Amino acid sequence: MQIILAGLFGVVFGLGILISGMGNPAKVLNFFDVAGHWDPSLALVMGGALLVTMLGYRLVLPRGEPFLAPAFALPTSTRIDTPLLAGSAVFGIGWGITGFCPGGVIPMIASGYAAPLWFMAGFVAGLIATRLFRAWQTAP
Repeated sequence: MQIILAGLFGVVFGLGILISGMGNPAKVLNFFDVAGHWDPSLALVMGGALLVTMLGYRLVLPRGEPFLAPAFALPTSTRIDTPLLAGSAVFGIGWGITGFCPGGVIPMIASGYAAPLWFMAGFVAGLIATRLFRAWQTAP
């Protein structure tokens, strides 16, 4: 049941990305082009997502536990440290250069274009490189 619901929620998310146009890198890049053809629709989509998330947390967290898991998987750290800042900077730079974000590119893989595949290949390579770097840092 959990896999079926996860798939259903993924389809809803993907449709939201496609309907809002956020899978189109040009639309995303136009949001960052404040001196040119600025497109504020990304801010509206993000604001709508934050509103839905806030309402969802208010309704779901008081339940004590989720329907299909033993506990909520919420972040426990409140530290703002170097890995958080570095990761945020790399994410923002990558998003600004490509117009793709990891969540938004997943529905675009089915579009048949090569750009989403190249982005995901770079994203996965970055994940692997980060894990290798962290393992090297902690090795004796």
